[in-house]
Amino acid sequence: MSESTAQPLIQLSKVTKTYGQGLAAMQALRGVDLSIYSGEFVAVMGHSGSGKSTTMNILGCLDVPTDGSYLFRDIEVNKLSRDQRALLRRHYLGFVFQGFNLLSRTSALENVELPLIYRGMPKAERHERARKALNIVGLTGWEHHTPAELSGGQQQRVAIARAIVTEPTVLLADEPTGNLDSARSREVMEMLCSFNRDLGITILMVTHEPDMAEYAKRIVHFVDGLVASDNLTVKKQD
Repeated sequence: MSESTAQPLIQLSKVTKTYGQGLAAMQALRGVDLSIYSGEFVAVMGHSGSGKSTTMNILGCLDVPTDGSYLFRDIEVNKLSRDQRALLRRHYLGFVFQGFNLLSRTSALENVELPLIYRGMPKAERHERARKALNIVGLTGWEHHTPAELSGGQQQRVAIARAIVTEPTVLLADEPTGNLDSARSREVMEMLCSFNRDLGITILMVTHEPDMAEYAKRIVHFVDGLVASDNLTVKKQD
């Protein structure tokens, strides 16, 4: 089915976000319209203050719009309760951050297991799923190492394994290569491409690096709280 006839997986319609009140009010989003289809790999770009991070926080159910509509699989997310949004986040979304956000005193395996603990998954199944995820990101044999015993690239691989262990519908990646050198950045991007291509995970990635954005199939530029451009790309080859 073509995108012109398919129903978007994610749809933002006239979404605004205002922080503060009165003279102190700051409008981060000024009426964003954005549709994301299942299986897409979208890079989101823009200068600091452009609204890209606010949009990602709304898409990740970490924040809510001031006005407008956010649909996820035709569900009005902004009408859900805090607990319902937490369930959506837990069962459908995975997150990768620039700073890795790993627990420093726990092993790679335990870090990857964490989202499964929140789901109440039995210990044996958690171990199996976490080991499989670490294997997918090339860290078999590193299960019992703590973050301090891993390189930056390895830590980001652990963070990616933690994001995919729940088999998310959507992976939200916020500057996933921001703390990595060029070689490790390429490895991470090729890994994300493989998840998109082979596992069918829809990926939305915030980045300020044009060469990383070229790995995506589509680049959306934000300027002053609005989508300024939205273009398909010629994707880099692995």
